[in-house]
This record gives sequence, structure tokens and C-alpha cells, in this order.
Amino acid sequence: MFYEVDEALRALVRAEVAPSADVEVAFDAPTREWAGRRNAPTINLYLYDIREDLRRRERGVVNSYDDRGTVVERRHPPRHFKVTYLITAWTQRPEDEHRLLSALLYVFLRNETLPPELLTGRLAEIGLPVEVSVALPPPEDRSFADVWSALGGELKPSLDVVVTAPVDSGRRFPVGPPVDDGLRVGLSDGVRTDPPRRRHRPAAGHGS
Repeated sequence: MFYEVDEALRALVRAEVAPSADVEVAFDAPTREWAGRRNAPTINLYLYDIREDLRRRERGVVNSYDDRGTVVERRHPPRHFKVTYLITAWTQRPEDEHRLLSALLYVFLRNETLPPELLTGRLAEIGLPVEVSVALPPPEDRSFADVWSALGGELKPSLDVVVTAPVDSGRRFPVGPPVDDGLRVGLSDGVRTDPPRRRHRPAAGHGS
């Protein structure tokens, strides 16, 4: 699933921000060593946090139907995972980096979901929107300075982009064949079956 999100983001950035081959799109950790080896303008999308969106978890099972409307199997509902990218621009001049970051911000504001035509593999098969949010405040247990400290690099302007991707667990539960006939009441093997007669109790005050 992560690879499919990577490829959708790469295609989106390539199409709207960096159509020229002069600007690279990378997914490396932006460490100091990596920055020292960079020799071309680069947009870097570093995946650094993965966590389930527990508010969207559903219980029970979901029915799958065929063309006739018959239930053919049951499955667990999809789970949703928030995949967070640290997006940075690397050029020779800060002004060029700011220009690229501004263009990236507009792209993610325009695309609140990843375009369906860019989705591949299981993300495309599941048929649900893949939501995108940008520049939200970080969770209370994390700060941008902590991320840069963990990477061993210097603090740099960046965008936090969160992609919420639905994930199908793949668990399926078979169902029995459909029941075509209802309950039949009446003749059985040519012999009429009558309901048992109800016995009446004698009225009060009368002897038996």
C-alpha cells in the first residue's frame, strides 16, 4: 500500500509541479549525508509516520453482492491508515525552494483526494477515496523539530502531508447458498395434514 501511495504522489507532483526532468522527486530520508550528495533540484517526500485512524474503524462484517443482488461473501470493513510525509524542496537558493513549496501547497489544497486515475493496485481495487490533508498541526506527541533532530539534519521549511489510505485486510467469510423457496404448508405426499385439535376445558361450575 505504501508503494502505491508513493507512486500516486510521485505522479501528482510530476504532473503539476515538476514536469521537467531537471527537478528530481525522491523519497529518501533527508539526512545531512543525503543533502551533501544532492546535486540537482529535488522535491523530497519522506514517509516518516504511519498510524491507524481509530475514529474510522468499523466493527462487524460487510456483505458483497453479485449482479442479481445475492450475498456471495462477507468481509471485514476496510481500515484507514494515516501515512505522513515530510515534504521539502532542495535547490541552490532559498527563494527557489520557497517557490517549489508554494506550488506544492497549492497542489495539495486543490486535491483533497488523490486523483482516481493515479491509483494503482489495491488502492484502485478497493474503490474508496484516498484523502489528502496538508500543513495540519502535528500531533501532541510529535513536533517538526523532533523529526529533524532524529534525522540529524538542520531545521528546514517543510510541508506535512497526510494521506489517509483505506486498507482491505483480505479476510473473507463464505456464505451458504441462497434459499429460493419459502416455507410450504399444506399437502405432504398426497395426505392432508390437519392441525391438532384444541382441547377445551369445561366451563366453571359444570361437572365432568
